[in-house]
Amino acid sequence: MRLTRSQNRPVKKINKSLWIAAIKPPIYSVAIIPITIGTLVAYCENQSLNLGIFLLFLLSGILIIAWLNLSNDVFDSETGIDINKTTSVVNITGNKLLVFWISNLCLALAILGLSAIAWLQQAFPVIGLVLLACFLGYTYQGPPFRLGYQGLGELICFICFGPIAISAAYYSQAQTFSWVALAVSTLIGISTSMILFCSHFHQVEDDLAAGKRSPIVRLGTKTGANVLLGLTASIFALTLVWICCDYFPLSTLLIFLGLPWAYQLVRHVKQYHDQPENVSNSKFIAVQFYIWSSFFLGLGFIL
Repeated sequence: MRLTRSQNRPVKKINKSLWIAAIKPPIYSVAIIPITIGTLVAYCENQSLNLGIFLLFLLSGILIIAWLNLSNDVFDSETGIDINKTTSVVNITGNKLLVFWISNLCLALAILGLSAIAWLQQAFPVIGLVLLACFLGYTYQGPPFRLGYQGLGELICFICFGPIAISAAYYSQAQTFSWVALAVSTLIGISTSMILFCSHFHQVEDDLAAGKRSPIVRLGTKTGANVLLGLTASIFALTLVWICCDYFPLSTLLIFLGLPWAYQLVRHVKQYHDQPENVSNSKFIAVQFYIWSSFFLGLGFIL
């Protein structure tokens, strides 16, 4: 990949709301929630919590998401898929090289924080797991892999923000792994992947033009809406399975309080799946479902 300083575009005066959209504050929940849930499960199973380790892990996770967001903008600018995206940080600043190095700084600081956790807790598998997640995150958009262009982004998202993130957070507290944490990670992994899945519905034309074979490009928007229904239903079905297997306490049925957000998401996408302007906010509804379903699941473990 050859990085250039900019696309020789004049830097326009950007309003605050556009910058907020580019930074994507809601998406940082995909770092906060798995780390919090993994730590919570460790506490419930072991009755021990190291608050300092949790906060350091949380900060490192947020920095990793910043790296992913910024580096993805850089890589997408190389393929031209973001040429019409007003919320690309590269398009806003007109300085691809600067965005690239800021993203690398975020990654370096995150690795430094995680290395401190590994050293303080003698929990060296944590750094290994997170480095694996970072590598997989890079393969999503980074050359020469660009696996997201082959429709594999959701699988990568599931692995990184489900089993890897929650297992790493659990291990940072307990210095061991847990089948319960792994079971929890299936729910969090699916709901996280749904956010990415929903982000494709309004980008079909741009994806096709850039040669990106996203799941929605491959399936079509109507079938994609049906798949979303199945993914949403699977979260509640798996909860029942894990309760029957005695991995989850009965109180985790509280996750069913997330059904209103699930219904809103599925109904919205079913209605507007082929209308890019109307369906574009589905990823934000997916974030709401992700946050609330995770909250109720975590609450179920506490009670």
